[in-house]
Amino acid sequence: MLDKENLKLLLESLERLDEGFAELPRFAPQIPGSPRMGKILAATAQRLQDNYPYFHPLYAGQMLKPPHPVARLAYSLAQWINPNNHALDGGRATSAMEKEAVAGIAAMFGWQEHLGHLCGGGTMANLEALWVAGQLAPGKRILASQQAHYTHARISGVLQLPFAAVDCDARGRMHVGKLREQVSRDDVAAVVATMGTTSTGSVDPLADILELGGKHGFRVHADAAYGGYFGLAGNLGDEARRGFDLLCRVDSIVIDPHKHGLQPYGCGCVLFRDPGVGRLYKHDSPYTYFSSQELHLGEISLECSRPGAAAAALWATQELLPLVKGGEFARGLEDCRRAAMDLHGRIAKDERFVSAFPPELDIVVFAPWAGSVSEASKLTRNCFNAAARHDLHLAVAELPVRFFEENLRGIKKDRDSLTCLRSVLMKPEHLEWVGRIWEILGEVAEECGKD
Repeated sequence: MLDKENLKLLLESLERLDEGFAELPRFAPQIPGSPRMGKILAATAQRLQDNYPYFHPLYAGQMLKPPHPVARLAYSLAQWINPNNHALDGGRATSAMEKEAVAGIAAMFGWQEHLGHLCGGGTMANLEALWVAGQLAPGKRILASQQAHYTHARISGVLQLPFAAVDCDARGRMHVGKLREQVSRDDVAAVVATMGTTSTGSVDPLADILELGGKHGFRVHADAAYGGYFGLAGNLGDEARRGFDLLCRVDSIVIDPHKHGLQPYGCGCVLFRDPGVGRLYKHDSPYTYFSSQELHLGEISLECSRPGAAAAALWATQELLPLVKGGEFARGLEDCRRAAMDLHGRIAKDERFVSAFPPELDIVVFAPWAGSVSEASKLTRNCFNAAARHDLHLAVAELPVRFFEENLRGIKKDRDSLTCLRSVLMKPEHLEWVGRIWEILGEVAEECGKD
C-alpha cells in the first residue's frame, strides 16, 4: 500500500548531496540513543497504524491528500541539512527555491509582480492577509460569509479587528444582496471571498464582490486555501470558472499547497498583488540579516523560523508537475471534479438519499432520506458508522436545511440544520473508485434502513 520503491531515489540523492560537502574535514556526529533507534522506530510505526487510511481512495472524509512521492523525498533530503528559511544564511538554497516556487504559484493567478512567501498553513497565511488589511485601514471591519472558515472570525479577534459574517445563499455562497447591505456603511477594511468553502466547496461570487470593492474602497482577499488550484481545471461550471478567472484582480490570495498542491503538512502560501505592502513588515534585526543585501524572506513574513524543507518539496513538485492548464497536474484536479459529479449524480437519482446542490469543486454533501430532518440527522450518524465498518470513511457536517431545499422530497423540516454526510473526493484515484464507493453506500443504506 505505502510507496517504498522510491526510497532508492532518496539514497541516490543523498549520495549526490553528500558530494557537495566532500572537502570538509571528517567528523563523527554524536547521535544520542543510537543503539535504540530501531526499537523506537518500530514502536513509532506501530503507533502510526492507529490512523484512518488517509492515502487510500476509500478514505473520502476530511481534506487529507497524500503528498506526491517527489515531495516526500525532497522534504526528507532537505532534512539532512535542516535549513531555516527565515534568513539567507540559515537557508540559502531553499530560500531561492521558495522564491521560485512562490513565483510559480503567483503566475498561476496571472501575477508577475507580487509579494509572497510560504508559511505554516492557511491559518497563518490568512492572518497575514488580514493583518495587512487592518494595517491599511485601522479599526475597519472584516467581512466573510457564514460558510467561510472559522479562522477568519478568530483571526480578526486576535488582530482586534471588528468582524461580521455575511449570510449565504442556498448554494453556500456569499449572498450578494446581504453583502451590499453590509458594505454600504463604508466601514469595511476587507471582504474575504472564499474560493472553495471547507464544508461544501462553494465558490463565492467574486465578480460581484470585486465590483462592490471598487465602489466602496475595501480590499478583496481571496481565501483559496482549498480551491485555489482549481483555476487550472478545464471542467469547472460557468460561475466557478468566472470567479477563478478573476483572481488576478484581488488584493491578496491564500492557497494551501498541503491540500491540492501535493505537499506534506504544513505548507501554506500568502500572496499580495502589490509588492509595496512589504513596507508594513519592516523591522530591525541586525544579527539576522547580515549575510546578504538580497531580500531575506523573514523580512516579509510575520513568522520567523520556517522549514526550508517545505520549500524544497514544493519546488521539486512544481518542477516535476508544472502549474499549467492542460498539464498532468491540472488533469488530476479535473479527475477529482469528475469523481464528485459522478457521485453526486448517483445520489441525486436514488430515493434512499437526499442531495444538496451539485458540487462546484470536488466535495459532495448528502444525507439518507427520512421522514423528518431530525430523523435524517440521526440516520446520518448511523450511516457514518456503518460505512466505516465497510472501510469507507466519510465525514459528518452540520449544514443549513436550505442547502437541500430543492431535493427534500417531503422531508418534514423540524430543524433549521441537517446533519449530513460529506465526501471529499480530492484524490485523482477517486474517479476509478466511485463505483465501489457507491456500492458500499448502497449496502450501508440497506443496513441502516432496516434498523
